[in-house]
Amino acid sequence: QVQLVESGGGLVQAGGSLRLTCRRSTRLPGREGMAWYRQAPGKEREFVAMIPGSGTTIHADAVKGRFTISKGDDGTLYLQMNNLKVEDTAVYYCTDGPAWGQGTQVTVAS
Repeated sequence: QVQLVESGGGLVQAGGSLRLTCRRSTRLPGREGMAWYRQAPGKEREFVAMIPGSGTTIHADAVKGRFTISKGDDGTLYLQMNNLKVEDTAVYYCTDGPAWGQGTQVTVAS
């Protein structure tokens, strides 16, 4: 089974940027669709962005214009997050459908 490991989270001031990375345990380039979700304290996990095997990326309205999902040729998934807001504070998870990573904490300070 594919294992996913996120990294790149941390503490940043509002208006700042972070880039999250999700690495796959398999060496073969991933052709599946992949996505980012996030879960804030006391809230349900919510969709952030997805990149299909082919086609156009999709971003949630809350992050559209600020976050960009992309994927490298080796299947590594990225989430570039710009103009971060306090409400973006959450644990961010990547998934390819069946597999989920352990999450990486993003904290945005005012």
